[in-house]
Amino acid sequence: MSIVLRAEDISKVFRLGDVGAKTITEDIRAAWHKITKRQNPYIINASANDREVESNNDFVWALKEINFEVKQGEILGLVGKNGAGKSTLLKILSRTTAPTSGNIKIKGKIASLLEVGTGFHPDLSGRDNIYLNGAILGMKKSEIKSKFDAIVEFAGVQRYIDTPVKRYSSGMYVRLAFAVAAHLEPDILIIDEVLAVGDQEFQNKCLGKMKDVSEQGRTVIFVSHNMGAVNDLCSRAILLNQGIIKLDGPTDKVIKTYVQQNMQVNINENYNIDDATTRRGTGEVRFVAIDTFDVSKNNTNEFFQYDNVSFKLKIKIIHPVKELLASIAFRSGKTRDIVTSTSKIKVNTEGISSGDVFTIDIIFPKINLRPGVYETYYWLGSSYADTAFDVVDNLMPPIVIGLHPDTKDIFTSGYFDDNFTFQQNKI
Repeated sequence: MSIVLRAEDISKVFRLGDVGAKTITEDIRAAWHKITKRQNPYIINASANDREVESNNDFVWALKEINFEVKQGEILGLVGKNGAGKSTLLKILSRTTAPTSGNIKIKGKIASLLEVGTGFHPDLSGRDNIYLNGAILGMKKSEIKSKFDAIVEFAGVQRYIDTPVKRYSSGMYVRLAFAVAAHLEPDILIIDEVLAVGDQEFQNKCLGKMKDVSEQGRTVIFVSHNMGAVNDLCSRAILLNQGIIKLDGPTDKVIKTYVQQNMQVNINENYNIDDATTRRGTGEVRFVAIDTFDVSKNNTNEFFQYDNVSFKLKIKIIHPVKELLASIAFRSGKTRDIVTSTSKIKVNTEGISSGDVFTIDIIFPKINLRPGVYETYYWLGSSYADTAFDVVDNLMPPIVIGLHPDTKDIFTSGYFDDNFTFQQNKI
């Protein structure tokens, strides 16, 4: 397979605070170094992209010396924490922003879906935006027309196709944007986390379409925090951390490293309860910590099928409640459907007052999940309240069920192994 994309020493420096708020002398020096093609001294001393470390330097390396190649027909996954530099790299690859240094070499046409509304004109109808995007990709009107019906059918927006897209919901916007990007035959398709906006049915369609695009010899670069989707789609992945490549290799190895990197995630009862991206719930009771252990009491999130898996949930009572129920659920890797969950377990709060912290253990003696990556969902609530006290959804590292290295079983898709009998009879 030929190389269709090559990143050579890509670096990007961002300036914090108000751009241009420093002295005129500093701005003149920066302009002079750019004209003379010399390294800007302010950039040389830029600090690492670490949100947890304070620095007096206003310049930060969002990306530093990024090098990789992508082959034709490859589906490459990009993973990493928020702020690792994934979106910045995609913008550079899409040529919507320029690198501070380095070069991008691209063979063919690129279609990007980086955020809701990318490439769409809000005042134009869905129909007009399809033709506009096709023209941007260098396609003839006749080529776009031949794919028009397939795009509209895939997006499921037939009734609204002549309505200005500014009146679309975010889900409709993404449906049409993805359909356009995938059907207009770009050589390289770049997809960011925006697919999370779509419903589960549409996410399934998108994942299937990306596989089809790859099988047709086109290249896909896919960014997601959904490790199950990355594991299912990509044969190769790149792990970014603080703007540098930590690992480039087989997807399962990269996911394992990423999960281990996130094992020390701490949750805090003081998270904003109204922020759906971190914590949800009314806040009378909060999770303080969540840990998973194997049968030997090792703190891990990697297991084999039928292993003993123990969850230790540390809980804090913020305000007394008359009933407390707890539950754990596992989500599928691709669509985030609930695969399985515990029943609502009644927690004994007798003698526990405001401010008290205690732990409960939930143990699966033989976890019957087939190999895969499963996101976790933790719930605290009661039978008398419609809204949960606390929900921790996909904030903790996923549960990884591996295939025994010495197994002779053939790996099959699905989530469970059910008992069955087999009988063969002569006719």
